[in-house]
Amino acid sequence: MNAIQETAHTVGASGIHRLNPLTKLAFAVTVTVCAFAVVDYRWPLLLFAVLLLPAAIGARVLRRFLLLLATFWVPVTVVLFVIQGFFLPGAHDVLARLGPLELKREGVSFALQTALHILVLMSGFFLLLLTTHAGAFMSALSERNVSPSLIYIVSAALQIVPALNRRATRILHAQQARGQVIHGLRGRARALVPLMGPLILGAFTDVGERAAAMETRGFGATRRPTSLTEVPDSGVQRCLRAAMLLCAAAAVTVNVWGVLR
Repeated sequence: MNAIQETAHTVGASGIHRLNPLTKLAFAVTVTVCAFAVVDYRWPLLLFAVLLLPAAIGARVLRRFLLLLATFWVPVTVVLFVIQGFFLPGAHDVLARLGPLELKREGVSFALQTALHILVLMSGFFLLLLTTHAGAFMSALSERNVSPSLIYIVSAALQIVPALNRRATRILHAQQARGQVIHGLRGRARALVPLMGPLILGAFTDVGERAAAMETRGFGATRRPTSLTEVPDSGVQRCLRAAMLLCAAAAVTVNVWGVLR
C-alpha cells in the first residue's frame, strides 16, 4: 500500500495522472462491467492486455501495478482454483486425482473465468488508486454534490490500510529500538502479539481525533462547502465518461438479452 501512496502523490507524472478522477473511475467501472458481461475467458484477458496493461505502462506505474496484482490477485486465484477445482457442486469430468480429492474440468474452467474477471476488477481500481491522489478524488466527488457521508466512507476506505501500515511500521521501529528482534520468520511471529495491541488502540484513538476534527470543520452542515482544490475537468472528458458508461450499459443489455433468449 505504500506503493499506492507514493505513486498517487506524484502529481502530473503522466497524462493519466492529470485526468479527472471521475474519468478514471468511469473507466474502472466500465472495464469491470464489460468483463463480467461476457462469459468467455478470452474477453477479460483481452481487456487486460489491450486496455489495462497499456494504461499502466503509459502512466509509468507498471512495476507497482504488477506488484499489487501479485500481492492481492495471485493468492485469490490460488484459493479459487483449489476450492472450485476440487469442490464445485455438480462437476463430474475428472482431470486428475490427488488422494481422495478429484480435480474436475468444470471447476477449473469456472475458476479460470472468475479469476480473470477479478483480474480486470482489481486492475481497473488499482490503476485508479495508483494515479489518483485521495484528496483530488474527494474534491471531485464534492464538486458533483455527492453526499458528504458517502465521500467520507470512500475516503476512509482509501486511507485506512495505508494509515494502519504506517502506524504498524512506526510501532515495529519503536520495538526494534527497545531491543525486540524482528528479523526472520520466528522474530516476526513473536513481534505480532505486542504489535496488535498498540495498533488497535491507536486506531480507536484516530477515530476519536477524526470525529473531533470533522465536527470542528462543520461536517454535516447544510450549506455546500467550498473546496480548497479545484479538480480540472473538460467537455471532452465528460463526453468520454458518458460514452464509457453507455458502453457498460450496452454490455449489460446484451448479456441480459442473451440470457433471456
